[in-house]
Amino acid sequence: MEEAIQKADVLIEALGWIRRFRDKVTVIKLGGSVMENPDALRHVLVDIVFMESVGMRPVVVHGGGAAISRAMKEAKIEPNFIQGRRVTDDATLKIVEEVLAGTVNEGLTQRIEEVGGRAMNLSFKTTNVLFGEKIQLPNVNGQPIDLGHVGTVTRVDRAIIENLCYADQVPVIPSMCINEATGEKLNVNADTAANAVAEALGAEKLVFLSDVNGVRLNKEDPDSLIHSLDGDASHKMIESGQIESGMIPKVEACLQSLDRGVGKVHIIDGRLRHSLLLEIYTNKGVGTQIVR
Repeated sequence: MEEAIQKADVLIEALGWIRRFRDKVTVIKLGGSVMENPDALRHVLVDIVFMESVGMRPVVVHGGGAAISRAMKEAKIEPNFIQGRRVTDDATLKIVEEVLAGTVNEGLTQRIEEVGGRAMNLSFKTTNVLFGEKIQLPNVNGQPIDLGHVGTVTRVDRAIIENLCYADQVPVIPSMCINEATGEKLNVNADTAANAVAEALGAEKLVFLSDVNGVRLNKEDPDSLIHSLDGDASHKMIESGQIESGMIPKVEACLQSLDRGVGKVHIIDGRLRHSLLLEIYTNKGVGTQIVR
């Protein structure tokens, strides 16, 4: 009986958050650490179906770096990265499209339906919703580096995504876009694609599922997790070196999204069972929330 009462208490705690976030959009970025772990992925997708079932509007944006690298290895194409971006020549683009906008995108949609949800894959094969332009990164001398078919999102077809959400479906979006002027297909960093979608939808939440439990005072110590950060505290931690390397652009992008209308940004460990529900529907959460 005591165990049953505790379960009821959990539901009551969740009730307030369920009512608060009903009809609100949450953009969820699926990273490789989750997608390469079948058990973790299943729990995340069950969480997403739960969110939709209680009235939230989840939208999934995903990458597929590990799957792309495996396909390139099979094709005997050597991957090349510059400043964390995959150089995407014609041969690589073909593989990226087949894997990211095809196999991975369709597979995620199918798995959501297998665990009881309804989903729609939004890709070049169905309905594309991300549009953008080619980017070039500066080298150490400030000269542009040509990354090939690599781009950034400049426009999101908001109406199509929202219509699917209102029809109780989960939109599943790969991190690729198309140049409206030239028709060129472009490979996009999944984090920046998720930011663009969240900003366009005015999302209540943007959640990054990572392989760490959030921002830490000591990056080597999971117990030093910071549960809540605002802009001032974030900048101070970057200046002091407590936030460093790959976490810096992620946090800076989060702050930019908050300035552009996103309600809150969360960084959580997607490998933790039901971390998505624990972060959203409990009072303390399990990761780091970044707020204005």
